[in-house]
Amino acid sequence: PTGGVAPTGGVAPTGGVAPTGGTETGGTGPIEVDCNAVMPTSGGQDHSATWAQGGSGNLAWQIWSNGSPGTITTYDVPAFSASWNNSGDFLGRMGFEWGNSGQAYTAYGTIKADYVFKKSGNAGQYSYLGIYGWSTNPCIEWYIVEDSFHTMPFNTGTAPSGTAEIDGGTYNLVHRTTSGTGGDRCGGAGSWNQYYSIRLQGKQCGTITVSDHFAAWAAKGWNLGNLLEVKIVVEAAGGQGRVDFPVANVTTSQ
Repeated sequence: PTGGVAPTGGVAPTGGVAPTGGTETGGTGPIEVDCNAVMPTSGGQDHSATWAQGGSGNLAWQIWSNGSPGTITTYDVPAFSASWNNSGDFLGRMGFEWGNSGQAYTAYGTIKADYVFKKSGNAGQYSYLGIYGWSTNPCIEWYIVEDSFHTMPFNTGTAPSGTAEIDGGTYNLVHRTTSGTGGDRCGGAGSWNQYYSIRLQGKQCGTITVSDHFAAWAAKGWNLGNLLEVKIVVEAAGGQGRVDFPVANVTTSQ
């Protein structure tokens, strides 16, 4: 398992949309997310490495960097913290890990992710907060970007191929090819395709209907293969920062 790649066109950090608390609406109806959730006060386990993974079910976690080690703190509930200090390209993530036993996304029913996070520090050239994963056959690295330490919508260096309205927000849809900075999860592909949904306005609390993004990509002919993972992620290219996710809950209906 590896991490992400370096898009071009990073811009100066700004802010996103601050959590407002209470109930948020959009998509198929009211979405109950506690935007004022706080981190667990006990039971955390720190993992510091350039690559490590563990956990099971929707608590599967992974840490990866191509520089100095970063840290992820995990709990026995769907919450985590991630921090980095000039770690090169750094990813900390939690959610479902299916590995080589993954299936087509439709086999999992409706895939959703509830999230709440707070960020501090900075993230170097580029950064993503949202949902992340890989598929095989075809080899795809994909992102649903809800927010960034940088201006939203983040510029990947490739022009969007359209937009989609999902969960009450507008997303740029981007298809690009990359050779990456740290390899791939497809057995030495060398280069591979990336699919992005990038929210036009940053958001730090809500629910993502992941399956709807997959369907929007498929409608453009951007098909996923067998899913290896669906994880809530922070990716940062350098800098020194931290993100706390008191809510990081990926669910399926199957």
